[in-house]
Amino acid sequence: MSDKNLSERSQKAVWHPCTQMKEHEIFPPVSIVKGHGVWLYDSNGNCYIDAISSWWVNLFGHCHPHINSALNDQLSKLEHVMLAGFTHEPVVSLSERLCKLAPGNLGHCFYASDGASATEIALKMSFHYWQQCGLTAKIDFISLQNGYHGETLGALSVTDVALFKQIYAPLLRPTQHMPSPDWRNAVEGESPEEHALKAANKLENYLNEHHAHTAALILEPLVQGAAGMGMYHPVYLQRAREICSKYQVHLIADEIAVGFGRTGTMFACEQASITPDFLCLSKGLSGGYLPLSVVMTTHTIFQAFYHDKTSQAFLHSHSHSGNALACRAALATLDIFEQNNILEANRIKANYLNQLSQSLQSHPKVSNFRNCGMIWAFEVITDDPTFTNSFFKKALDKKLLLRPLGNTVYFMPPYIINEDEMDWLVKSVLHILDTF
Repeated sequence: MSDKNLSERSQKAVWHPCTQMKEHEIFPPVSIVKGHGVWLYDSNGNCYIDAISSWWVNLFGHCHPHINSALNDQLSKLEHVMLAGFTHEPVVSLSERLCKLAPGNLGHCFYASDGASATEIALKMSFHYWQQCGLTAKIDFISLQNGYHGETLGALSVTDVALFKQIYAPLLRPTQHMPSPDWRNAVEGESPEEHALKAANKLENYLNEHHAHTAALILEPLVQGAAGMGMYHPVYLQRAREICSKYQVHLIADEIAVGFGRTGTMFACEQASITPDFLCLSKGLSGGYLPLSVVMTTHTIFQAFYHDKTSQAFLHSHSHSGNALACRAALATLDIFEQNNILEANRIKANYLNQLSQSLQSHPKVSNFRNCGMIWAFEVITDDPTFTNSFFKKALDKKLLLRPLGNTVYFMPPYIINEDEMDWLVKSVLHILDTF
């Protein structure tokens, strides 16, 4: 079947996410038929380096043999069973391993299917906890300017990206957004650390006045993804933890995009030596194979719901919570981390790509080049209103899947990317930049 035929069928039957479908009249969706390693292959035989890990989910490449083998084994045993009143080995083993890996005392795991669902769970759980404790005025949430936490209604309430949020404003609960520690917003002469501390001081000023009705602060640790990979100093997390503890406000760490090694440590919170009250994980959790998310929390919060009355329980559910296949994929993903010393290997690859990228940093069209672990980003100086789509198309011509966020180009490749592939990535991007 031709690529054109599949694309035409897709345009008629599939409403693609985060897409103006009319644009596909000019630029049809690319029909992918196979993936192997960092490469995706379309039905015309073209190949592309998946330099953004298919929306940040794919950690170890496509069709990884260890994950494939684990899923094939699990298929012969159990594909799914409801998690209410039942349990199974993959979900128990995954929970035990996550509890050992996560910072601090996050000893309880509540499962869902995607990142937005994890955000919803954390928000509801925080609100409900304060109700159980008798602090019934604590019903509000705060988040960071330019933060992104998903597009369901609760998650969208704490998101601050107008493109996604503005039209739905009448449906959303009002939320206060605190100044972002993103160092791109620092004034001249202000270091990333100084800017982060300034933002933290404004957070404390707000909570000093409003803590009595604030349930939680939710943030993306170290990297604000949808804000164009805005990066900030870990000192903000340290101060946020101290401030939230001081004013009896929960800290929700949304590590949906940045967990599992993306920032250089298994979890971004580790770089600030803090433990949040809730840790939200998804995307790379299953290696990019199957929908899975989890909210991890403390025994203190768990105990507030442990009661003789059903009405005191946390009555929230998803049909596929703790899906056996997804959990088995997650276990296989953790195996790869352990067996291949991935975090150390990533540090070597990050150093190599940073050396390669010196020519990018000095390019006249590039500003704010930055790196955090296995995430790279920079702004392209351009007045071209079609830049985002134009860059995307030119990257495909160079065998690259890159999907800019506005005028921000970012790399978030699978961890198995090799030196030759990194060379191709940087050289090709340099060629593309020269066309603008």
